[in-house]
Amino acid sequence: MSENNSSSSNTILRLQDVKKYFPVKRDLLQQIMRVGEQQYVHAVDGVSFEIEQGKVFGLVGESGSGKSTTGRLGVGLLEPTEGEVVFEDVHLNNLSGEELRKMRRYMQVIFQDPMASLNPRMSLGEGVGHGLKIHRLVNSQQEFRHRVSEIFEKVGLTPGDAYFDRYPHQISGGQRQRAVIARALVMQPKLILADEPIAMADVSVKAILLDLMVQLQREFGLTYLFITHDLATAKYICDRIAIMYLGEIIEVGDIRTVYTNPKHPYTEALLAAVPVPDPRFRRPAPMPRGEIPNAINPPSGCRFHPRCPIAQDICKTEHPRLLEVPGQAGHMAACHFRTGDYIHLDPGPLINMNVAMVE
Repeated sequence: MSENNSSSSNTILRLQDVKKYFPVKRDLLQQIMRVGEQQYVHAVDGVSFEIEQGKVFGLVGESGSGKSTTGRLGVGLLEPTEGEVVFEDVHLNNLSGEELRKMRRYMQVIFQDPMASLNPRMSLGEGVGHGLKIHRLVNSQQEFRHRVSEIFEKVGLTPGDAYFDRYPHQISGGQRQRAVIARALVMQPKLILADEPIAMADVSVKAILLDLMVQLQREFGLTYLFITHDLATAKYICDRIAIMYLGEIIEVGDIRTVYTNPKHPYTEALLAAVPVPDPRFRRPAPMPRGEIPNAINPPSGCRFHPRCPIAQDICKTEHPRLLEVPGQAGHMAACHFRTGDYIHLDPGPLINMNVAMVE
């Protein structure tokens, strides 16, 4: 179900019922004998959301929930198995390879590991500005060097010209992350996919990098699709947030609404896991038991029910719809007992899942 029934004129990216299934590799004997059915990893299974221009939309969840795959689908790095991906009214599914390459100028990515995403054989200047040459956005080497040095200054690599001829191994981890941010910004994009952009940075520089991203977003009017497993980070930078679990969005809404009034037990558990700088604090809610299930054979009904403390029989058999929470416009959740979908049913003794918020 779509987050909104109609797209806003201010919408820059829209995903509609997007699915991505990866075939499970079979061994040689199974391929020759054609034994058994082909299995698929249900990485993304019917995801819908919209991002408004100039806003920060967060995708949050455990490892294996499908966040990064959803992000790559959103910027055209992966082709969906089903569904539509629309960037500024352009259906990415319908673009040829060359057309999609030209469109990628406006959709850039900040990857998690800067050392893995920077070419070690290229100087920082050549690596960061490589896209300018690919898309023929500069007319001379002098202009190329000026553009790259200027963006180095913007991200705090000063003086910019001094970093142009250095190599990734010659600078610190925090500086490499700034270089990756610079590489995304130098193309003057409209949308940036930030996939765990500060996860590899030292604790001492994480807050600095996050502040930098917020500052750049405001200065350039950027739109971020921000992927993280850290709810405290998401609270700092995001305007809206979607909670993912096993390939599905199970709750979505304004950041303040979701944090102060979560409606899905999984969201409540994630919020309860946020560290609180108080040695006297004790978690008011139990952590979900077990681990995230296998995405090849997802559980029937609600995918969270094997770990849910309030699960009932209906949760095991009927898949909950992503519905708007009564009286909370724009806040949607997929839980039989929290959205009024089965309000006539008695959910039994629900566990008190009040969460402590980190202010």
